[in-house]
Amino acid sequence: MTSAPDPARPALHRRLGLADAVVVGLGSMIGAGVFAVLAPAAAAAGGALLLGLAVAAVVAWCNASSSAQLAAQHPTSGGTYAFGRARLGPWWGFVAGWGFVVGKTASCAAMALTVAAYAVPEAWQRPVALLAVAVVVGVDLAGVTRTAAVARVIVAVVLVVLAGVVVLGLAGGAWQPGRVVPTDATGDSGPLGVLQAAGLLFFAFAGYARVATLGEEVRDPARTIPRAVLGALAAVLVLYAVVAVTALGVLGQESLAGSAAPLADVVRASGAPGLVPVVAGAAALAALGSLLALVAGIGRTALAMAREGDLPRALAAVHARRGVPHRATLAIGVAVAVLVLVGDLREVIGFSSAGVLVYYAIANLSALTQRPPHRRQPRAVGVVGLVGCAVLVATLPWESLAGGAVVLLAGVAVRAVRLRRERERG
Repeated sequence: MTSAPDPARPALHRRLGLADAVVVGLGSMIGAGVFAVLAPAAAAAGGALLLGLAVAAVVAWCNASSSAQLAAQHPTSGGTYAFGRARLGPWWGFVAGWGFVVGKTASCAAMALTVAAYAVPEAWQRPVALLAVAVVVGVDLAGVTRTAAVARVIVAVVLVVLAGVVVLGLAGGAWQPGRVVPTDATGDSGPLGVLQAAGLLFFAFAGYARVATLGEEVRDPARTIPRAVLGALAAVLVLYAVVAVTALGVLGQESLAGSAAPLADVVRASGAPGLVPVVAGAAALAALGSLLALVAGIGRTALAMAREGDLPRALAAVHARRGVPHRATLAIGVAVAVLVLVGDLREVIGFSSAGVLVYYAIANLSALTQRPPHRRQPRAVGVVGLVGCAVLVATLPWESLAGGAVVLLAGVAVRAVRLRRERERG
């Protein structure tokens, strides 16, 4: 049976059509990752960067298919938190939701700092990062259609810049096809290096299911959500492949692996150094777009968790006129601002990777419980996605695994204590 919010609870408004939903998905994925992740991925994979991208694409496609299939049957806010509760039970949903909220809140702080790092000198970075958080929260509070409209502008500008980088790279005379293809099946770093690169590349476009967290605000969700999720992912996979081929062909694996700003270096090597500031500006704008979509997605997941008592119930409020979870969004904004002030979180948020993989593993597991006609994909898709998440988790550095485990277990412990007190009072 299709899940829906309790009629007694304030509901969000269904205002997003297919085009808006696709744009939100694109804005979630085309972020700062495409400007930065190619270098560490190339370092991990050696010459087999494209093989790592292919592995990441397979896992991402399975995860997106499972998420879209679930969202069509359960078109409510919360994404895998709601799916896990409905298909597997409250504890499974809580683990997915908690991992998503905590990990992605840290990612928001990193995105805000990335905006500032590209936009201004170091002395101004924290104030500008805080300003970016305030602007994004303000846009999200204005309503989901405002969020989609801003995301549409950001995506359009970033796509134009990326297209320019590709054209310059391929036509500038520095591109060599011999640099693109590895000399052996798994590159210089072996299978483990390929899997590590796949993990890095996976998180560069892991926002493909953000539309599912907005399921309560999408019109005709059973048709719109699957088409939006898979359509946005397909577009980004093609884009990332073209950008990777361009960067490899222009810079070569070794230079790409050592680059701090790969796409800026592609422009320089292609004979257009004057366009480097344009690339930097697009990177800042892309990070801002990711931040915008992240805050929207986390706010809806926090709303769903608050409705069930897994977060403070005060966060379940929905603004009467704008139809947005205003208290949850403000709370997320405050948490992100605090994290921005703590330090350069780009160095310490590896644990969020583990949380996101747990989130998608539970999505695949939930999809495996669906029966026809709700199951739109073969069961093998969910199995491959589940195994892929487990394998990519296993390749993470032990610090990331330990940090993720500590955060998840802390949330589980708090929920267990709350439930025990409720039973004692009842």
